[in-house]
Amino acid sequence: MCPRNIPISQDHYSYLPDQIYRMPTHFGPSTGPRQGPDGRKFDEENKEWPKQTDWAVTFLSNADQLAALCPEGFSVAGEPLVTVCLTDMRGIPWLAGRGYKMLGVSFNVVFKGKEDRAMGPFLTVLWEDLADPIISGREELGFSKLYCELPDPWEFNGTTRFSASWLGFTFLDMELKDMKSVIVDETTPSVDPDVQLGMLHYKYMPRTGEWGIADVSYPVLTPAANPNVKVTKVFQGKGSVAFNKARWEDMPTQYMIINTFAALEIKEFRGSTIRHYHGSKDLRDQKILR
Repeated sequence: MCPRNIPISQDHYSYLPDQIYRMPTHFGPSTGPRQGPDGRKFDEENKEWPKQTDWAVTFLSNADQLAALCPEGFSVAGEPLVTVCLTDMRGIPWLAGRGYKMLGVSFNVVFKGKEDRAMGPFLTVLWEDLADPIISGREELGFSKLYCELPDPWEFNGTTRFSASWLGFTFLDMELKDMKSVIVDETTPSVDPDVQLGMLHYKYMPRTGEWGIADVSYPVLTPAANPNVKVTKVFQGKGSVAFNKARWEDMPTQYMIINTFAALEIKEFRGSTIRHYHGSKDLRDQKILR
């Protein structure tokens, strides 16, 4: 509320065309992964940066439990395999060389819409330990991003362990061991040319003041093509992962997510992977599926 003794200007700002804005919009176009200072892109830097490492564990689960997590148009593809993956990124161009970590849980799906067909991992949730990529990724791309604390993994006697927590409550523990170097496989799976490959998401934003009504609600795709990514080393071995059941008091806004994962049947673990690579894209190719 403005003090009564200050005159209120009738002037207002307008949005510049072809510029990306996020709240607060009053200060002009936003900078971020897809738009740097003065609107510049990071195409050249993204050919070499960031340097990234993935630690992933996969397990065979229950198809019915995964189907219950699928939005309309989605269905589980192949075996009900769940992958939990931690990614550490260093030297990110749009963060002026800084980095952050992210933790995702996904399983393979097919999408059949009125116009589009797509196939790939469905990213049910992506935790990150920095606010900036969470905000830009949720609003611009439709990633289901949340915050958590992700300490550096630690290695000892051939075993790598890491955990994830929220304000002191550890909700995940993961372990990889007996890792052995393997040849990098860069083959592309053969599929129907009408089927788009990539990572699938479901974007949802509520309508202010009309609770239960969506302002935005639709599936989106991150196309798989990323020519900048160069994989340098891959290791495979054994792995395990455990989600720790949470009370509402432990994680008031996320306990239902953690408990859903904690309740997933683990029929058997299907191994683990460590992947070292570099290069990225700004995800301007993100698209709505119809």
